[in-house]
Amino acid sequence: MSTQAHLPKIKRDHKSRLFVMIFSDKKELLELYNAMSGRRYEDPEALTINTLENAIYMSMQNDVSFIIDSRLSLYEHQSTYNPNMPLRIFSTCQTCTPH
Repeated sequence: MSTQAHLPKIKRDHKSRLFVMIFSDKKELLELYNAMSGRRYEDPEALTINTLENAIYMSMQNDVSFIIDSRLSLYEHQSTYNPNMPLRIFSTCQTCTPH
């Protein structure tokens, strides 16, 4: 008998939910953006949060996305190793970059 059959199923989205909960607050999200981008925005109301949640016909979602200064920013929480992430980032950048 396999030992894995007795292990509880891992709930992988709980850390992501905490990430979303914290950064759904504009002030916290602005601090994250400033830390990641090296910018120094001070007005949280300059953010427009536009997180995708099961968008119709696309079946896509992301953890946190927003627009500031005409720039779209997408943030994803990763709790486990994902070798596919660089490809996902590249794909997203290609679709968001003006041609």
